[in-house]
Amino acid sequence: MSDIVAPGAWLEPAIGPPGEWYAIRVKSKCERCVAVGLEGKGYPYLLPLSREFRKWSNRVRKVERILIPGYVFARFNPEKRLPVLTIPAVVHIVGTRLGPLPIADEEIAALQLIARSGTFAEPWPFAEVGQQVVVAGGPLRGLRGSLVEVKNQYRVVVSISLLRRSVAAEVDRSYVRVDSGSGSPDSIRGETHSQAEAATR
Repeated sequence: MSDIVAPGAWLEPAIGPPGEWYAIRVKSKCERCVAVGLEGKGYPYLLPLSREFRKWSNRVRKVERILIPGYVFARFNPEKRLPVLTIPAVVHIVGTRLGPLPIADEEIAALQLIARSGTFAEPWPFAEVGQQVVVAGGPLRGLRGSLVEVKNQYRVVVSISLLRRSVAAEVDRSYVRVDSGSGSPDSIRGETHSQAEAATR
């Protein structure tokens, strides 16, 4: 069974049937219902959430935000996908006419890391380019993605290429290194692109 194991995520169990991860398109605001349906049928699933506290009047409320709205990720055998398709509110499994297409393992791992960390994160415009970095410390240690600057705060953007969706996670600049692809990452020097400012206006 899947559990809410840490602030920020619904995650797959440590053990489960082998297989690749697939993206399931679901009806609007039905992500949690589909996650429950997957759990009931024994499928490992991932519904990445970000939790934050907001103040209304004199009260503080915990708010959950789905990081990839409209999708739930699950691991299953694509040749035996009918039980997944019959879960209420499932629209389709992302793929082509030839069948479902798997999500890259490193992209799923990045989402899992962000969700487990409890770090502030939010949906982000799909990012194809940018300075590639790796986080060398803190709760996001090992995360790779593109670096952006928003209102003097730094975020690492990771993407699900098949869906053209991205997630931005807030990060301490002192932990950020240039991802050289091999060896020890280099420290960030100078300023980063701040094109994200325009995207948030």
